Amino acid sequence: MTEPPASPKKILVIEDSELLHQLYDLVLIRFRHAGARVLHARNGQEGLDLLARHPDTDVILLDIVMPVMDGLEFLRVRRERHLAEKTPVILCTTKGREEDIRRGLAEGADAYLTKPIQPAEVAAEIQRLLAPRAGKG
Repeated sequence: MTEPPASPKKILVIEDSELLHQLYDLVLIRFRHAGARVLHARNGQEGLDLLARHPDTDVILLDIVMPVMDGLEFLRVRRERHLAEKTPVILCTTKGREEDIRRGLAEGADAYLTKPIQPAEVAAEIQRLLAPRAGKG
């Protein structure tokens, strides 16, 4: 018996910079060619709204410094609402001090990348987080 084909992936980008949204679209082109859908939000509140409508999101790329609701607040509210809690989050931010990294990971991020983003690094982290993980369920 063969396994059913994998469903198309959903990648949620939460970032306030329009230029970075365009860059992420370029970085994510290989995922889109594989059938992935990229969703875009301009702040944490928009991200929560999209996540509520798309709880089957597979991975989240999240900035920290944004208007309305920052990335760390997004992580806290997501946790409080039990909203897509198993969806991995990659923080992509200018905040690169060791204490920022520790705090971001403690708040629930699965990976932490500092800007300027390196396209290959972002793609590799997404691939790593989308790969089936033994013992996870």
